[in-house]
Amino acid sequence: MAEQNNTWLLTRLREALGEKAVRGPEEVSAWRAPPWPTPVPRAGAGVVRPATLEEAALTLRLCAEAGQRIVVAGGLTGLVHATDSAPDELILSLERMNRIRDIDPDGRVMIAEAGVTVEAAQKAADEAGLFYPVDFGARGSATIGGSLSTNAGGNRVIRWGMTRDRVLGIEAALPDGTVLRALNTLIKNNTGYDLKDLLIGAEGTLGVITAATLRLAEKPTSQCLAFAAVPSFASLKSFLRHMDQRLGGMLSAFEVMWPEAYQVLTSPPAKGRPPVPHGSPFTVLVEAMGGDLAADTERFETALAEAHDQGLITDAAMAKSGAEIDAFWRIRDDVLQFAQFWPLQTFDVSLPITAMEGYIDTLEASLSARFPGVRNFVFGHLGDGNLHLVIAPGAEDEETKRSVERLVYEPLRAISGSVSAEHGIGIEKRDYLAVSRTPEEIAWMKKLKDLFDPKGILNPGRVLMG
Repeated sequence: MAEQNNTWLLTRLREALGEKAVRGPEEVSAWRAPPWPTPVPRAGAGVVRPATLEEAALTLRLCAEAGQRIVVAGGLTGLVHATDSAPDELILSLERMNRIRDIDPDGRVMIAEAGVTVEAAQKAADEAGLFYPVDFGARGSATIGGSLSTNAGGNRVIRWGMTRDRVLGIEAALPDGTVLRALNTLIKNNTGYDLKDLLIGAEGTLGVITAATLRLAEKPTSQCLAFAAVPSFASLKSFLRHMDQRLGGMLSAFEVMWPEAYQVLTSPPAKGRPPVPHGSPFTVLVEAMGGDLAADTERFETALAEAHDQGLITDAAMAKSGAEIDAFWRIRDDVLQFAQFWPLQTFDVSLPITAMEGYIDTLEASLSARFPGVRNFVFGHLGDGNLHLVIAPGAEDEETKRSVERLVYEPLRAISGSVSAEHGIGIEKRDYLAVSRTPEEIAWMKKLKDLFDPKGILNPGRVLMG
């Protein structure tokens, strides 16, 4: 019966969207390989690729009528298995909705469809003399829709905020096929409930975002970048405050690497080489972006010199050209180097900066006691409280996986930390949502899910159980 229903649905979708827009279950496995090295089983009842908001809404309406479960797919760069699909789930891909519809230089806004990659949005803004500041390593394959679904962060949150902070309006199709056109371009628009903020960060469980109005900034004309060696965590905290204060609002990134991570990212087979020597307790990639190259460079150099004189840093290497700036950032972005220690478990947590040192020390002690020889690579966006952990426990069985997760997540409960800073919950972190959310919050999340998607067809089992 289910197979007959699926055949009818795919036939109806082909009639409405065109033959090329719909693939059957036999074609799913050859559809698209994820750009990450972790193998992801690719199964499904088919793939539907709408090209317009109306086609996306029609797809959802027909699926709602048929009771067909849907998994929404963007660039497939997610790290919490939110786009894994079961054989009875239909994949809704937004890859054909990949147009930048408009850029308004005076209003400093861009309307981009969900399938536009983050890098393409950045390049389009740059060509218009503007700047889209959301940035992370998967920029070339991650999409605007995917970044909205998880409220992605990245390297420059400390200055420009999360993805949510760069969105003025959205366009979306809701689970019953309702069309939501809310591509607001105003910074100030206090007219009732702001529905976009319900859908941003909801990981496709409440609706399918098909386009967004992105708030741009003026393009910086200066970029100063340096690696610095820091002697202690106390110095690290002081160095952050010092640079933020002395740079007068120009601090745009503050990326910290614990020694094990820095060693891997700057040693063969990695192409990067250490701008400052190995061996420091912490290595920081610090960036400032401004509007006067000569004055900003002088201010940046002075701030670094002052930090050295105060003992906050022991060494620093400043990029002297655009090529060196790119090379420095490639070191930080080269996280696939950790794959050589497979099997791995990756985590992205958020916690108060004051609690970080104790949290990492406790975690490493508990990991070493439970898994002799374990490797724990720690790095991340310390300026906004976000750390990434790449843990190689030496095994990949389910018991090991669950044990590592508990050691990482449970201590966050007592320090008001988050099990997900920017990657989302998906399926992987669903069981640990209660570490960071109260029972009342989770209960209201479930009520919202039931309100928007009473049939439970859209990204079922993601974020919330059931």
